[in-house]
Amino acid sequence: MSQQLSQASAAPHHPPRRVAVVLFNLGGPDAPEAVRPFLFNLFNDPAIIRLPNPFRFLIASLISGRRAKPATAIYAHLGGRSPLLENTEAQAAALEGRLEADPALPGAETRVFIAMRYWHPMSAETAARVKAYDPDLVVLLPLYPQFSTTTTASSAKVWNEAARMVGLDVPTRLVCCYPTLAGFIDATADLVRPLYEAARAHGTPRILFSAHGLPKKVVAGGDPYQWQCERTAESIAAAIGVDQLDWVGCYQSRVGPMEWIGPSTDAEIRRAGQDGVPVLVVPMAFVSEHSETLVEIEIEYRHLAKEAGVPHFTRVPTVGAHPGFIDGLAGLVRQSVAGRAPICSQKGDRICPGTQSGCPQPRR
Repeated sequence: MSQQLSQASAAPHHPPRRVAVVLFNLGGPDAPEAVRPFLFNLFNDPAIIRLPNPFRFLIASLISGRRAKPATAIYAHLGGRSPLLENTEAQAAALEGRLEADPALPGAETRVFIAMRYWHPMSAETAARVKAYDPDLVVLLPLYPQFSTTTTASSAKVWNEAARMVGLDVPTRLVCCYPTLAGFIDATADLVRPLYEAARAHGTPRILFSAHGLPKKVVAGGDPYQWQCERTAESIAAAIGVDQLDWVGCYQSRVGPMEWIGPSTDAEIRRAGQDGVPVLVVPMAFVSEHSETLVEIEIEYRHLAKEAGVPHFTRVPTVGAHPGFIDGLAGLVRQSVAGRAPICSQKGDRICPGTQSGCPQPRR
């Protein structure tokens, strides 16, 4: 990944005339009949099912076939389709508007595009649109705050292949991660505070910072995702500004028989019921509403909380197009445009400790 980006970034540094910002996201089915092919694309990703073909293809076909019916029922709660594209489009529009008025990008025209990993618009479609735009610089900006080999690295790999196929050969910069970016952290804390105050009427609240989980073997292999999620939870907890805040970092959406990182969100909800404390679930790794926030948290975990005896349950919204978050993303774009590094974190260079071998940046 870094080698491909480095080659594209070797061009002389000069103020760009046109900047294309590409937002990476996972995507979601846009109709009931799209659920199965969406799931197949997900499980056929070598970053998800780490087996060679034809084994991966066969397993992806089997899993998508088995999970299509229950997944369709999940999306039925959302009108039969994922709202992720519309939410991402709102973020793209807000970011483009913010960059248009940015005095740090004088004379530069900036357009924001969307590339979904598992459903339309996917990288092949978006790369063709970006090439037609004819930019001087491409900034790849994942809507995954924490880096993982299963999300950002997978999206970047597919983007590089798509760009090569359409002949898009311009300097390209990847923002690898921003787990403690001030705009992201402060926007999340801003959404938590009023809901926390409301929950106080039912006792001393416990905040569950919930992220999508990963198999333990992926993290043991050097993936920095869990380490970065822990930093995100710590930062939001501090930004909320409550003394002796009761909070836990946890993980949701487990799939398959493998052992996953923990603690699990559902186990923490049950523990909160045993302790008799109100719960707020904060989606710390999701920045756009989709099935895992609107169904898994809002419906399934709410039902679980009631069964477990939790006196009060609140789902905190994702940051979405919160102005603070959009300002933070705009800052990442400015940093990428001003710099020369093919891959940069929120601080420019590597933020992961040396033990995180899956970090895309070289060790210090």
